[in-house]
Amino acid sequence: MLTGELRSQVDSIWNAFWSGGIANPMEVMEQITYLLFLRRLDDLHTLEENKATRLNKPLARRIYPEGNDAKGRSYHDLRWSRFKHFAASEMYNVVGEHVFPFLRSMGGDGSTYAHHMKDARFTIPTPALLAKVVDLLDHVPMEDRDTKGDLYEYMLGKIASAGQNGQFRTPRHIIQLMVALSAPTPKDSICDPASGTCGFLVAAGEYLRHHYPEILRDATAREHFHQKMFHGYDFDNTMLRIGSMNMALHGVDNPDIRYRDSLAQDHAEDEGDYTLILANPPFAGSLDYETTAKDLLAIVKTKKTELLFLALFLRLLKTGGRARVIVPDGVLFGSSNAHKELRRMLVEDHQLEAVISLPSGAFKPYAGVSTGILVFTKTNSGGTDNVWFYDMQADGWSLDDKRQPLLSEDKLGVTPSTPLTEAEHPKNNLPDVLARWQQATELQRPRTAQSFCVSKAEIAANGYDLSINRYKEVVHDVVEHLSPKVIMAKLDKLEAEIAKGMKELEGMLG
Repeated sequence: MLTGELRSQVDSIWNAFWSGGIANPMEVMEQITYLLFLRRLDDLHTLEENKATRLNKPLARRIYPEGNDAKGRSYHDLRWSRFKHFAASEMYNVVGEHVFPFLRSMGGDGSTYAHHMKDARFTIPTPALLAKVVDLLDHVPMEDRDTKGDLYEYMLGKIASAGQNGQFRTPRHIIQLMVALSAPTPKDSICDPASGTCGFLVAAGEYLRHHYPEILRDATAREHFHQKMFHGYDFDNTMLRIGSMNMALHGVDNPDIRYRDSLAQDHAEDEGDYTLILANPPFAGSLDYETTAKDLLAIVKTKKTELLFLALFLRLLKTGGRARVIVPDGVLFGSSNAHKELRRMLVEDHQLEAVISLPSGAFKPYAGVSTGILVFTKTNSGGTDNVWFYDMQADGWSLDDKRQPLLSEDKLGVTPSTPLTEAEHPKNNLPDVLARWQQATELQRPRTAQSFCVSKAEIAANGYDLSINRYKEVVHDVVEHLSPKVIMAKLDKLEAEIAKGMKELEGMLG
């Protein structure tokens, strides 16, 4: 967790950017990302220097060349550890005139971060603001993965709270629920085809570190973790930079984060490459057939982006691969042929395991649309017996635009540090979702419960409708039906009691 002091420092930097004339929170985040990358480069170079000194050998990898740059400035001055000590005006000149041109030239070193920095622009408006930001970032303990990761997550949260680009940000607790439902293993190859800030990939990495601490002690597993496990696509270069840095600050050395228009480009090169897909794609409406990848149209003939993304997930998964993805409710009950056919495919051709209905305010204030989590495994041979439905009513936060916590911090999230009482469950259903998902007794639950199972045959008979309201039964209060004769007798008795009461009252007053 971030200290209150660090949070207030970030808040003051954020306010300084705004008062300095940068009103776009994405631009603020981008400038901070560049500076974090520069500090990381200096740390890597220092590590190489220490290794060379210890082994008494030349540097195996030199990030900063020897000599001077094209404008005559020593490359030594371009290092974070050097320019952070300069006076504000000199620092501003060095960073803008020397460091950023060097940063843009680094794309060829092979790392995903350097590749996404190749069009970096320096837009911090004043020397004083630059000095303030550098001083803040210099006090972050970069060797502490949790602290620097939490710092970046906090800043990403400020993008969302600024009311712009919130669509890129799935609430962290919803992400953690989906990761827990998927239970990643050290052998997984994980993809988010609409990666944004890489929140799903970051959470999967943190889950693996927690549940498989040996993953970084075995050379083969460690290499897979850092080089081959995580894959993210986006077609916004700013998001690629931010997502790449998010992964770096959470300790993943070289993930595959690349530019790609997931719905427009064919997928022959990575068809069937991934064992796990975690995603909350943007559902923008409709695309033209001409701009849609032909291999997706071969799966489902539609212009609807939400259906095309589901077709994409099926395309990218290996046989036996699993998906935990967010879809708008329309996917679950839409009546078009494409909607029905895609649901039929999930139920009949693959293994649809669960439909988890999310509270309608889960994505406020950016969107009020109702959504659900689809849980399925690609089999190409069926396997659906029963589908588990869960009607999530609360996620621990208010469902209005403010999204305030309803419980103390130790009782929020998927695995709260303090167990919830029965009275607190209605405010945070997340622990219950995970607990019930892992229970075999769900088949016996009645349709009036918060979760229950529905057979494949019944779903098929209902036109593959996956809306929970189609199958949920509501408990009605029992109403006693009386004959007119009994009702009249009860009224006569009531009238007699009233008359008796009136006489007693008159006697007391008389």
